[in-house]
Amino acid sequence: MRGFGPLPIMTKWADPHAAPPAWWPSQATTSGVLLRIAAAWEGPARHPIVEGPPSERAIHMKTFSLSSILLLALAAASAAGQPDGVEAVTRPSADVVLAFVQPGRLAAVEVRDGQRVSKGDVLARLDDEVERLQVEKLKAAAETRVHVEAAEAQVEQRKADLKKLEWAGERGAATQWEIEHARLDVKIGELSIAKATFDRDQARRDHERAKASLDRMRLVAPIDGIVSRTLPGRGETRTVLEVGESVQALDSVMRVVRIDPLWVEVPVPLAQARSLEPGAAATVVFPGPKAETSKGKVVHVSSVADAAADVLTVRVEAPNASGRPAGERVRVRFGGAK
Repeated sequence: MRGFGPLPIMTKWADPHAAPPAWWPSQATTSGVLLRIAAAWEGPARHPIVEGPPSERAIHMKTFSLSSILLLALAAASAAGQPDGVEAVTRPSADVVLAFVQPGRLAAVEVRDGQRVSKGDVLARLDDEVERLQVEKLKAAAETRVHVEAAEAQVEQRKADLKKLEWAGERGAATQWEIEHARLDVKIGELSIAKATFDRDQARRDHERAKASLDRMRLVAPIDGIVSRTLPGRGETRTVLEVGESVQALDSVMRVVRIDPLWVEVPVPLAQARSLEPGAAATVVFPGPKAETSKGKVVHVSSVADAAADVLTVRVEAPNASGRPAGERVRVRFGGAK
């Protein structure tokens, strides 16, 4: 049976607030302790006691196993208590995929890939010549009062004719039938005014509808953000249509993402997450050569925990003035952790 290298015995490290001994790994992780145990197992040195009688070897084997378990437990507890935070991945705080709601030919793209845009900026436009002509036609019909004024003038004329016939009827020069016919002409004329007014109101509504249809021929930025003309496809990225190509209704054309602020969906251990609520302070640590930290806050705490992993998703919002890309792996600390 192979022997074991000498293992340090934790006799004076009982105070939980005391510093760990020098032999303790700098990153007190379970994997670090496992490596140390494996090295002791495979090492060439032999512990003199394990070379004794079988009964003594069995006793010390049990002692070694118990020591290993204690070391693993202490390492896990130490790792959990470290202020390194919880690992998570950043994502845009808004990600809007844009599409036309009607088919057409792509006439213009007003922005380039990666360009920053403001809410309301025109991004792309379909061929809208026919729609523009329709808008102009309906605008003219909505603004004119010719038909209303013509109906009003006709009523005035018929009222004058009726008055003359009534004068003539008093002297026996006009029949009652002629007078009643003239009165009906006046009534019909008044209805013609109402119809002309109604037609003008309808023309206004048609004009508004045509303008809305014309507006749908344009893609407008719904948020402040950055344009991306490369969209994720099935298994690979794909580039959207170019000017002159046909576009089907609801085909994705481009997307606008907002990365300032960034959002981080953090899987927080349930015991820790219970103390968090919207508005709580959080620090996001970005990795890499240009490592930096961002002071953020909790904006949402999920109502449903992951029972299998014993975690609760907490959304953190972090300012991103430096423009770091979304999708980075970061570590998030809550409260006063530094």
